[in-house]
Amino acid sequence: MYSGFYSKRIISGLIAGLFGLLIVGVGGFLFTFAIGLIVHMALIEYFRMTEFAGIRPATKTTLLACQILLIATYFDTQGITSVHLSSAVLPLAGVAICGWLLLQPITGSISDIASSILGLFYLGYLPSYWIRLRNLDDIDYSRFLELPIINSYGIVTFGMLATLIICLMIVASDIGSFYFGRLYGKHYLSPISPAKTVEGALSGVLCSALVGIVSSLFLNLNFRALFCLAFVGVLVGFFSIIGDLIESMMKRDAGLKDSGNVLPGHGGILDRIDSYLFTPSIIYYLIKFILPIMSN
Repeated sequence: MYSGFYSKRIISGLIAGLFGLLIVGVGGFLFTFAIGLIVHMALIEYFRMTEFAGIRPATKTTLLACQILLIATYFDTQGITSVHLSSAVLPLAGVAICGWLLLQPITGSISDIASSILGLFYLGYLPSYWIRLRNLDDIDYSRFLELPIINSYGIVTFGMLATLIICLMIVASDIGSFYFGRLYGKHYLSPISPAKTVEGALSGVLCSALVGIVSSLFLNLNFRALFCLAFVGVLVGFFSIIGDLIESMMKRDAGLKDSGNVLPGHGGILDRIDSYLFTPSIIYYLIKFILPIMSN
């Protein structure tokens, strides 16, 4: 039984990983489309959980608002529209959601409004930073990090490389937490998720930092860049665990074991991407604000 479960988990994980590698490598609108598809499926699972908790969110309005937000973010990164367009979507969508709930035959409650706005933020606004990160191609950053692979090959951009490394860090964190936690875990991390242990969490963070170190060595970076990537790995590992625990908290409140059953061995789409939701915004602003200061 366990052998079959692990086989399904490994196979579906490899397929998801290859799909992720493909869309990150291609980038452009295909990357945005893939993010939109994943977000749509995850939102459906999220709203299913809220309904199990007795909440009636503005499902269709939020689903549409999240897609508009992702597309507006892509247009923003491409310079097609004003930089204020994507920023305007979040508050305007919030107003639309409240208005929709207000007009229902049974007026929405605080829980209905809160769950809808959370869906917009959690599975719309936060994932939009993957689009921003993938399209972050400022040449000044590549010079600071001294990335020879970027300067030698035009098809490899800073945004692509950053997105790939961050994704690998999250994968390493998930794998490290899962397997080392099962082998050596003795102290429970949180009552929210009894299967997670302190040892597993620390192992996940260390595995994520190790990816940063290996990546810097592979790219032949200097010591300062190596230290930066190791630190980024620690942050990614930490916020990956936070994202996992947040989703576990919501499932616990809804009385569900998994958000869905789309991915054999992993559960639902939301179960698979929960570690990917909090990290892109943190890393994006770390790159935007911290690296320029360090380069002076």
